[in-house]
Amino acid sequence: MSRIADLKLTHTLLSVDDDGIATVTLNRPEKRNALNEATIDELTEIFRALPRDGVRACVLTGAGDHFCAGLDLVEHHAADRAPEDFMHLCLHWHEAFNKMEYGGVPIIAALQGAVVGGGLELASAAHLRVIDDSAYFGLPEGQRGLFTGGGATIRVADLIGKSRMIDMMLTGRLYRGEGAVSVGLANYRAEDARAKAYEIARRCAENLPLTNFAICSAISHMQNMSPLDAAYAESVVAGVVNTQAPARERLAAFRDGSGPRIKPTQG
Repeated sequence: MSRIADLKLTHTLLSVDDDGIATVTLNRPEKRNALNEATIDELTEIFRALPRDGVRACVLTGAGDHFCAGLDLVEHHAADRAPEDFMHLCLHWHEAFNKMEYGGVPIIAALQGAVVGGGLELASAAHLRVIDDSAYFGLPEGQRGLFTGGGATIRVADLIGKSRMIDMMLTGRLYRGEGAVSVGLANYRAEDARAKAYEIARRCAENLPLTNFAICSAISHMQNMSPLDAAYAESVVAGVVNTQAPARERLAAFRDGSGPRIKPTQG
């Protein structure tokens, strides 16, 4: 039975096409897709279901002019949470984003407009990020008397380095366009970010599912290990992935010249 079909979604949209490409859309455009607690609940369930239902790749996007403006500050102010309550909310964000990063399904984020605060934390949990010229990245928590709680100290710092992240938080510095690509916040810049994201997703979906699972989960796990442990884990994963029967078929096609050849391309 499809787990996706059973999901009850209010703040997000989810569809899967005939090629196994999922589209996950943040659907609170009137709030610039700010993340309230209910949206995080839905993202957790969505990214739990995708690998179980055989989805081959996913495009993550936001409805309207903005990808995501981060934590819903209106809800947060109204909730007047105790410290322990907000700590558990942050842990729930980590649960959702970990299911993205470690779930094994390639996730390509198509980004426009605001990608700030928790929105940047969400985007950084995707495996690849595509921007259009309207997209801008920021961590405005410092100016609002706040601190990141959804993994920026892990993922954003990993993408751009500790010093740049501190600069963004202390000064409110924004990145956009080629500047965002050059520092590592985005992988691709395109006139139509969604079209480019789907192009990439379909390319990823051509890979073997087990290979994609290893790329989109094992690398992150190995980055958390010591070099010695990572080398051992890499050997184990390679032993499983590189001996799968479908891989042998692709190797045979390479051997006899019937398989695709690698050719340099632009972009």
